[in-house]
Amino acid sequence: MDEEFAIKFLPLIAVLRSYHSHEVYGLDNIPAKGPAIIATNHSLATYDIMLLMAAVYLSNGRIPRSLIDRAFYVVPGLGELMERLGCIIGNPDNASTLLENGELLYLAPGGMSESLRPSTERYQVKWNRRKGFARLAIETQSPVILAACPHADDIFKVYDNGLTKWFYQQFRLPFFLARGLGPTMIPRPVKLEHFLSKPIYPPKMASDPAAVKRQVYHFHKKLTQKMTEMISQSVVPYKGPL
Repeated sequence: MDEEFAIKFLPLIAVLRSYHSHEVYGLDNIPAKGPAIIATNHSLATYDIMLLMAAVYLSNGRIPRSLIDRAFYVVPGLGELMERLGCIIGNPDNASTLLENGELLYLAPGGMSESLRPSTERYQVKWNRRKGFARLAIETQSPVILAACPHADDIFKVYDNGLTKWFYQQFRLPFFLARGLGPTMIPRPVKLEHFLSKPIYPPKMASDPAAVKRQVYHFHKKLTQKMTEMISQSVVPYKGPL
């Protein structure tokens, strides 16, 4: 990670935050030090993640480290750029190492699969089979702060089509049909708000593997239900320009 390089992007992010009238509620729930996981919903736009990361940095000086998909490395130079911004390929070893080093880890449990869901499924949390982050929290004893940004799903209208699902299943790469303002890919000027939960602490890890599996199941269920509640409570139908 190149902190000096990452900070140079703040003016650009400030423009995006202004465009979306971005606000964050609950920034004081982010610990000033020590390991913690920020878990968020994943939109097609994706850059809403950067808006929150910038807000966290401006609030307490911490730069969250983000997990990214290997698909970023398909585009020449993009993966390397993301690394300089503090991102790292999302796998259990990398995530554990960051938390063991006391880092603030930012991840989207739903991953690319959640980001590609059509607008008919907007505001839905697609974490049913994504239990890795819950296990990670238990194994590293790191608190989880949920970050809900429901209206990031309104930045683009995403159309349901079988090709998107087939392409992702075959190649694990994004292929989608979407639009922003009118027929363009200009993002809609949706007001974006992030709602942060208080830290949710995992149970102390059991010694028996079967017991750990049960712990992961129940902690994952708790986190998923809480995120679903946070999103449903903060959704206001978008009525801006289409």
